[in-house]
Amino acid sequence: MRPLAADAVIIKNKKILLIKRGREPFKGMWALPGGLLEENETIEQCAKREAKEETSLNVKPEKLIGVYSDTSRDPRKVVSVAFICGIESGEEKAGDDASDTEWFDIEKIPELAADHNKIIKDALKLISPPSSLQP
Repeated sequence: MRPLAADAVIIKNKKILLIKRGREPFKGMWALPGGLLEENETIEQCAKREAKEETSLNVKPEKLIGVYSDTSRDPRKVVSVAFICGIESGEEKAGDDASDTEWFDIEKIPELAADHNKIIKDALKLISPPSSLQP
């Protein structure tokens, strides 16, 4: 069976919080906070725990973005469930397997680990209506 993970998209004031991966795979690359599901937790609990471990923020998963299962997305063949998360409390600071955190302008996101650029693109579609619907 393939491993399951959760990823957290944390956006505030048109900026997105990313972590710099401190471990392989993708060591040194920017990524969404997230990680593997533990045996006795829900996928939402996983998103909260991983965001806390990697960013020191307490977050709440607010909206499901999608499930990402392309076998080429990660060398470990991880399936990810991504959420838009709101910040409940805390100040961001890197922890666990994140070597750094940084807020990036949503218009200037660097190339990210795995398929995290796609996840963010999908999240932004959920947050803002398509331009064809705007007057």
